[in-house]
Amino acid sequence: MKINDIRATTVAVPLEAPLRHGAGAHWGRFIRTIVEVIDEDGYSGFGELGGGGESAERAVLSMLPYLKGHDPLQLEQLRWKIMGPTASLYNNRMQIHAAIEMACMDLVGKRLNIRACDLLGGAIRDKVEFASYLFYRYAQDGVGGETTPDEMVAHAGALKKEHGFRVHKLKGGVFHPDTDVEVMHALAEAFPHDQLRLDPNAIWSVEQSIRVAKSIESLNNDYFEDPTWGLEGMRRVREAIRIPTATNTVVVNFEQLVQCIKHTLVDVILLDTTFWGGLRQAYKAGTVLETFQFSAAVHSSGELGIQLASMLHLGASLPNLNFAADAHYHHLKDDILVGGKLKYENGSIKLPAGPGLGVEVDRDKLATYAELYKSTGGYSYDRDPGRPSWYQIVPEFRYADPAQKTYATGRADG
Repeated sequence: MKINDIRATTVAVPLEAPLRHGAGAHWGRFIRTIVEVIDEDGYSGFGELGGGGESAERAVLSMLPYLKGHDPLQLEQLRWKIMGPTASLYNNRMQIHAAIEMACMDLVGKRLNIRACDLLGGAIRDKVEFASYLFYRYAQDGVGGETTPDEMVAHAGALKKEHGFRVHKLKGGVFHPDTDVEVMHALAEAFPHDQLRLDPNAIWSVEQSIRVAKSIESLNNDYFEDPTWGLEGMRRVREAIRIPTATNTVVVNFEQLVQCIKHTLVDVILLDTTFWGGLRQAYKAGTVLETFQFSAAVHSSGELGIQLASMLHLGASLPNLNFAADAHYHHLKDDILVGGKLKYENGSIKLPAGPGLGVEVDRDKLATYAELYKSTGGYSYDRDPGRPSWYQIVPEFRYADPAQKTYATGRADG
């Protein structure tokens, strides 16, 4: 096998409604770049990374001179060719490498008739459980518009009925922290046997984070995810509360992982198959965590089905996967896979049984959603279409918002 060509296609896939978060919003669609690696016999493997457009596509295609003629089975060589020390210093290519590695593992698996997880050592489970991912949403076509505890409980109940979720994750940080506390207590009352987790995208101060934690510590909490920014901030919060802490923002490479373990800064590390630079790198981090008796979980970064498949292969392989995984996936209206979206059963998704990543790209849908991207364009993740003068600072200050009878986060121009 030899790599002969690389292709990159940016797509926009619609969401049921725009998703609000502490850093901004997803504006009613996910923008992803689909990466295709093609060998000398015309076989293809697929990967995926967040964002897109001409700059992302050019960055991916610029790797072809490094990789033309490369054996896609030689994954460690691939890592050094793309992410060597000089490249890391001057041009961080972690997510580019993640997508190309994903595509190579898919391609190799198809050629050798093995699964992507078999390149990691095999699977120890055949399905991965997921949490509901609860966002405050803007209304769109009669869907969404949730801002109150009752509305969030209704949203969670509908997802639980449809998909079978037993764990509920609230993406907080949009309103005053007291609103998130009220929602968490309402969820606990409505679903007394389910687990909960709260993630405000690291926008609160250490002191505010501690106050919120103490307000919800009696609930069935899995963990408190990224309440504040930085390893030092997370250490201070962890030392003052009784809920396990988790992060996907301040432990995303091995240097940070060393410090986290050495000084016990965060309890649970959320591993992302793009943020960590690839499926293999995320798995390696998981084995380090296992050695030191730390739990791992699988993080979501706004995936389509290709990346979701990589998350399933990671989750199926990790012995210390002690928590349900995250996924934005159920918010999508469609996918680019043959057969449509992967299905939840009792809150879990089965590990695909086929070779490689085990999913097949529908080229007609790929073309359709590439055209949708061309017509709608991208959006800025850290901007909010409902608050055009707002921008984020960390930690946030709060200002009165009489229209919503609560507090909004962020800062208004002027």
